[in-house]
Amino acid sequence: MSDEAHFPAQQSRPQAASRLSYALGDGGRPQGAGGPPGARPQEAQRLVTLRKRADFLAANSGRRAATPGFVLLVRPRGDDSETIRVGYTVSKKVGNAVVRNRMKRRLRALAAEVLPTDGVRGADHVLIGRQSGIERDYALLRAELAKALGKVTR
Repeated sequence: MSDEAHFPAQQSRPQAASRLSYALGDGGRPQGAGGPPGARPQEAQRLVTLRKRADFLAANSGRRAATPGFVLLVRPRGDDSETIRVGYTVSKKVGNAVVRNRMKRRLRALAAEVLPTDGVRGADHVLIGRQSGIERDYALLRAELAKALGKVTR
């Protein structure tokens, strides 16, 4: 004999459809409300991220302000564009990939908060993360970025 008990198969009951028909209406956006969103109400400058190595090397010839958490490089591009471009870099000396990515996220958040209002228009900004910037208080990093921008614009 077998140790297994006999369990009869249970029949599933028919269930009602889980979808609402379109005749009942769609609670989403009203008809014709699609399309791209309009202009933002605030006049904040949008940041463009530097991608090319040549842009980073060119920024290295600009003004430099060192803080305990990062180094800020600012170089006016000399073109007619008022766009603020920003790049982020963190050396392998700072730590492993997880630590470097965390530092870059902090630098991105700083730049998004401070540069649209206080950044140099028509310039490239590069933030180079330092070892002490990882555990540094965010409010302190923000104050250091504002001070560094004041230093390079003199």
